[in-house]
Amino acid sequence: MNSLDHTHDPAAQSWVASANAADTDFPLQNLPYARVRRAGTQQDWRIVVAIGDQALDLAKAASAGRWSSAIQVLLEPLARGDLNALMAQPAAARRALRHALFDALREGSPQQARLQGALIAQAELEFSLPARIGDYTDFYAGIHHALTVGKLFRPDNPLLPNYKWVPIGYHGRASSIVVSGTPLRRPWGQRKGPNDEVPQYAPSQRLDHELELGLWVAQGNALGEPIPIERAEEHLFGLSLFNDWSARDIQPWEYQPLGPFLAKNFGSTVSPWIVTWEALAPFRCPMERPAEDPAPLPYLQHNANEVAGGVDLQLEVWIHTAAQRAAGRGPTRLACSNMRHMYWTAAQLLTHHASNGCNLQPGDLLGTGTISGPLPEQAGSLLELTQGGRQPVDLGEGETRTFLQDGDELSLRAYAERPGARRIGLGACSGVILPALAR
Repeated sequence: MNSLDHTHDPAAQSWVASANAADTDFPLQNLPYARVRRAGTQQDWRIVVAIGDQALDLAKAASAGRWSSAIQVLLEPLARGDLNALMAQPAAARRALRHALFDALREGSPQQARLQGALIAQAELEFSLPARIGDYTDFYAGIHHALTVGKLFRPDNPLLPNYKWVPIGYHGRASSIVVSGTPLRRPWGQRKGPNDEVPQYAPSQRLDHELELGLWVAQGNALGEPIPIERAEEHLFGLSLFNDWSARDIQPWEYQPLGPFLAKNFGSTVSPWIVTWEALAPFRCPMERPAEDPAPLPYLQHNANEVAGGVDLQLEVWIHTAAQRAAGRGPTRLACSNMRHMYWTAAQLLTHHASNGCNLQPGDLLGTGTISGPLPEQAGSLLELTQGGRQPVDLGEGETRTFLQDGDELSLRAYAERPGARRIGLGACSGVILPALAR
């Protein structure tokens, strides 16, 4: 487990003034990574770290700053826009770079004069996916989501027998993962309602979001060599917000017997910033599991994971409809939840994924599955919030939703805060729904 060090000191201030604001997502204690270029240019992509409302351009910082030879080696691929190269480094090297950047951006640092010119306002940036995603796996680790959805379709048996024994997941499509802000088209697919004699091929009418987190793999493992749970977190680079959009009317017809397909692979949205696993150290918490539930099998058990395998991270879902935007009204919060409601920890998900010898690679993305809480207002999807579309959500001014309409903008947000620690956030993960293409 990550331990606390001087980079988690809540009293530490930055010479970048906006990083010291109490409500910033990106104080000195965070330092997440993104891949960017100046908007409206054909500038080469490069890696930056967020600091307040600014970003430190690591291409400029590598040449302008004074760094040890070991840190300079780590900065070189980042200057070329290659975050995967840092992901592939041992955890100790990744921590060393975090320490160097923290010290360089801290108030009173002798690096200030050299690095001032390497700052660029985040508002002036265009973002890409933060890393090359070789493979993407989506898990089903939110038990409250699994229970609520299960009750809609199997009232007497909402959880299948394997749920409390094995982390459930499926391999998704990496090519349709897009960065926050990318519009997505309403998908077409086969639908078959309970009263339909034959399926129809038509645009989805039950388009939904899913409140998830994306776990980024750091160092991988060789084919045939599993990752033991006591070392799993060394193989986790960090996390981002993740919206795995879903077509609820396409999914029921196609998913048996092999699982999700076109209802899922038309698009998934990830936030541009990766908050490192080290930055989350002050917010670790015990994994939550009822005492009467079965204990995980030995390969998924480790004392440190039980004591602090969870993360106390607040999650929110917001909707901003076309009508709200036209009237100048702000968005509506649909739901709130917390990462601690996951039934399986991040370490358990990664360990299970590699337990059969599957070789994970730096930059692979693991979706957690929808993270809902136990209360109705903590539902991470409209399918849950509306009880399958039977109870519309009131957005005010006479506007309601059962599922997403064209022009709806859906945003996910997340932040961690607790006494004795500096608040950190993940930024936003947003996307707007465009009408289906005519066929």
